[in-house]
Amino acid sequence: MADKTNKPVCGASAIKGGILVLTALALSTAVLPAQQVVRVGMFPNVTHAQALVAANMSREGNGWFESRLGVPVKIEWMVYNAGPSAMEGIFTKAVDFTYVGPSPVVNAYARANGRDVRVLSGAMRGGEALLVRGGGITKPEDFRGKTIATPQLGNTQDVVCRAWLISHGIKVTLVGGDARVIPTANPDILPLFQQGKVDAAWTVEPWVTRLINEAGGKIFFADRDALTTVLAGREAFLNDNPQLAAKFLAAHRELTAWVLANPEEARKRVCDELSAIMHKKMSRDLVDEAWTRLVPSDEISSAPFETFLAQARQVGFLRAKVDLGKLIWRP
Repeated sequence: MADKTNKPVCGASAIKGGILVLTALALSTAVLPAQQVVRVGMFPNVTHAQALVAANMSREGNGWFESRLGVPVKIEWMVYNAGPSAMEGIFTKAVDFTYVGPSPVVNAYARANGRDVRVLSGAMRGGEALLVRGGGITKPEDFRGKTIATPQLGNTQDVVCRAWLISHGIKVTLVGGDARVIPTANPDILPLFQQGKVDAAWTVEPWVTRLINEAGGKIFFADRDALTTVLAGREAFLNDNPQLAAKFLAAHRELTAWVLANPEEARKRVCDELSAIMHKKMSRDLVDEAWTRLVPSDEISSAPFETFLAQARQVGFLRAKVDLGKLIWRP
């Protein structure tokens, strides 16, 4: 009888013990912070060097940003062809940050009445150029009647190209004018240039170098100090995650300094990541040559954006007055 009396008691103790173990596990699990996903846009261009380096480190499982944000974070890298597409990513909440050209940022900011998009930092200067083929174009007026390719309608090179032509007395419209500007994805510009179907192209590295080496292109105009790439963020994400955003900005600045201090490894990682994105081996010599035409820089001010705003108005992309006072985000 004693044995029968003790069995239920032993069973109750086991149940209580099990409950305590499960409770302890639940409590220990509850205090573990959930992994946050941060989505970052970039282009497969050498002018997005910081993004390419960081994405390459993420690919190896030793991410630059992941190790510096202070919370468990997974970075998802989103690849775009040009700026307007990246800005659509901001509007649709597909990305939280993106490396992008400054002109699409200004256009998006104006389109959203000063909301939705903010600029956190500079990223790259230089690395873009207007190239011509053959010897038929030696002065600005020679662009009359010519066809010029740009990466995408409304991207930085597209707006700058149109504004540059207009400033030299060459009328251009969305579909024609004295010269024809045709938005064309970078990978498609090269064969068109080689086949003589376009007379010129305004694009960025590594396509500048490829047009020179593979299609006989010549640089007609280039501004080494031109602001080519910035780091932008989605306003709602910045407002909801101010500390994380501030750490992301700090990590970007630290990465820019690292790229400047370690150009050899930076170029290797850029080359490796471009090869992975494009599923084709990228020439290291190509990246090395492209690197000579650009300058990583995290400097930022409102002045260049005022210029891009004026150019957007000049080419007819913007008409309304825009106050850029809130464009640059400060932590």
